[in-house]
Formats: sequence, structure tokens, C-alpha cells
Amino acid sequence: MTHAKVCLLIDDDHDDQLVFSIAVKRLNKPILCITADNGLIALRKLEHDPSFKPDFIFLDLNLPGLNGIECLIRIKEISKLSSIPVVIYTTSSRAEDILTAKNLGAFAFITKPDDVTDVVEKLKDFF
Repeated sequence: MTHAKVCLLIDDDHDDQLVFSIAVKRLNKPILCITADNGLIALRKLEHDPSFKPDFIFLDLNLPGLNGIECLIRIKEISKLSSIPVVIYTTSSRAEDILTAKNLGAFAFITKPDDVTDVVEKLKDFF
């Protein structure tokens, strides 16, 4: 199966990674979902693998080490990555977080739903 779209999920919570991956599969579309446990791992892959350029990046804000806002800033500073839509995918619904992310170039902001069916519905907007 060839993958028409590639997404990168940057999230340290393995349960959230699993829910997201299940939701992507339920879309029944050719999507490859790659995960990274933190921003540093993701940036290493994005910067040093010239063949890796995802169609979308889904980024949690609450990450160990390099947090999501810092990671977003770094992604937007790298010319080959700056046009990739970065969707903030987090438990936060704070207006301050939404405004900061949008001002830094986030494409969209999704507060993580509690249910995989709700995640599927949210992802339909992107795939």
C-alpha cells in the first residue's frame, strides 16, 4: 500500500499515540503516521533525514525537555519545514496557549478529545 499522506505525531504519551494511530487507521485512507516521543527526537529526524517531509505535524504542547511551543518555533525556523502545517494536539484548552501557538504559525489547535471516535472526527478536517 502506498501512502498518499504522511503525518508526524510528536507526543510523549504512548496511550495518546495509540489513540491517534487508531483514529488515523479508522479514516480508511492511505496515511502513514510516524510518532516521536519528544521534540528533540522529532527535530533530529526532520532536520537530518532529507527524504522525510511529512504532510502534517501534530504537536503536543506538554513535552519533556523541549516543550511544544519551543518545538514549533524551531520547526518554523527551518526553511524546508516552515510550510508544513503544524497542528497543536494537546490537552490544553487555555486561550493563552491557543493564541501563542497561532501567533507562532500553528495551522490549527485541537484539544485532545476523550474518545477515539472524536479524534477521527477531528482528523477528517486534515485528511
